[in-house]
Amino acid sequence: MAPNVLFIMSDEHQQKASGCYGHPFVKTPTIDALAESGARFTNAYTNSPICVPARASFATGRDVHDIGYWDNAHAYEGRVEGWGHAMQKAGMHCLSIGKLHYRSEEDPTGFSEQIVPLHIVGGEGAVAGSIKNPLGPPITKSKLASEIGPGESGYTRYDHTIMENTCNWLRDEAPKHVDQPWALFCSFVCPHFPLIAPQEFYDLYPHDLLETPKGNARDYQLHPWIEKFRQMQCHDDFFTEETRKIAIASYYAMCSYLDSNIRQVLDTLDACGLRDNTLIVYTSDHGENLGTRRMWGKSNMYEEAVAIPMILSGPGVPAGKVVNTPVTLTDGAATILETVGIDDVLASGNRSLRDIANEPDDMNRVALSEYYANGADTACYMIRKGKYKYIHYVNYDPELFDQDADPEEECNLAADPGHASVLADMLGELKARLDPDAVHAEAQAAQAALVEAAGGRDAVLKKGVFQGTPAPGDKAEYV
Repeated sequence: MAPNVLFIMSDEHQQKASGCYGHPFVKTPTIDALAESGARFTNAYTNSPICVPARASFATGRDVHDIGYWDNAHAYEGRVEGWGHAMQKAGMHCLSIGKLHYRSEEDPTGFSEQIVPLHIVGGEGAVAGSIKNPLGPPITKSKLASEIGPGESGYTRYDHTIMENTCNWLRDEAPKHVDQPWALFCSFVCPHFPLIAPQEFYDLYPHDLLETPKGNARDYQLHPWIEKFRQMQCHDDFFTEETRKIAIASYYAMCSYLDSNIRQVLDTLDACGLRDNTLIVYTSDHGENLGTRRMWGKSNMYEEAVAIPMILSGPGVPAGKVVNTPVTLTDGAATILETVGIDDVLASGNRSLRDIANEPDDMNRVALSEYYANGADTACYMIRKGKYKYIHYVNYDPELFDQDADPEEECNLAADPGHASVLADMLGELKARLDPDAVHAEAQAAQAALVEAAGGRDAVLKKGVFQGTPAPGDKAEYV
């Protein structure tokens, strides 16, 4: 029989914030061991550096511009079928435990069952993030900066519940599904803010270990698109030097707390004798800026926000393999179907990560990411190909980085005559996939219609914004 799939996703886990990706002191022993037993992808990217569009791309195996889930108010509702629907049609069991961030539990999103799901607030989500032309006003309060430090939050409690439910399903329900492969999507919310971590994990990160975020100096020159975004999402202005360290320590502690929950899930998988015939995938929906360039959260195309961990372990995966081929979350969707024996990659260009892991690196493969959501004055796009990353901003100058020579992305080569041919090639790769100006206009038209349907700009702004979807049972707090 084809293998089962245990697909574990976290929320906002910066790729660099784990031991196996080279962090000097962040403790993620379970994730590190998983990488040693399988394949680790060094150039894995989200299809969009914000929750709802990224998760819609993963659900459907399609790029954001192809499906029209533009921001955190355009949530997946099953209109475009994905890997879960394909499994259901094949008579296979497919379930989710934890965060989905779709429109509602009632929508036909491809799961046989949803256990303790988290969806957008009220089936509506963060409509204020859809306001454009002009953007809404800057934030006046920052829960991201104020809710920090050791302790418990709705999210840490929720992750414990997700872990317990996953372990219970593996013990009690998996034995009932032995005739066909199953897929379990286990989706944690850590290390997404609020940056509050259990004390035992917070104590792992004394402040003298912590680095000052790069580009945090007030005179650091930001790209104009980024500066406009930062002026609106100005969370860093609410930090002091001391509280910034508390927040960073808390984030790393949440990564370790996440790792401990994954360990309990994998220990249960082993205890039930299921590992030998189960493909394990670990990834995240996007990364986290963590103060870099005076930004927090995600929502840009720099490595901190757009790069994600991607690790495979199990049947058909070479052990100890480091894979440099660029991949995205849509390849993760194709991997699920290939593993359970369904011949469908959902969209052209997708490939199973198992196949990619067993081949030589292909650095000419292209990874695409898109962003139209909260704080975006205009659409922005990323193309990763070879050693270069190209960032295209509609109505703004582009950025081009040599990821080998400049992994910190501090030297923009876009205006360098010596890189004119590279710039043209990367723009050509983008335009081969979409028309950036036309898609930008399409996204903003859809966002304007959504705002109007919610009562118009003034009504949406009067209602306020909430910073982070609450855990099930908690109430959204508008500020």
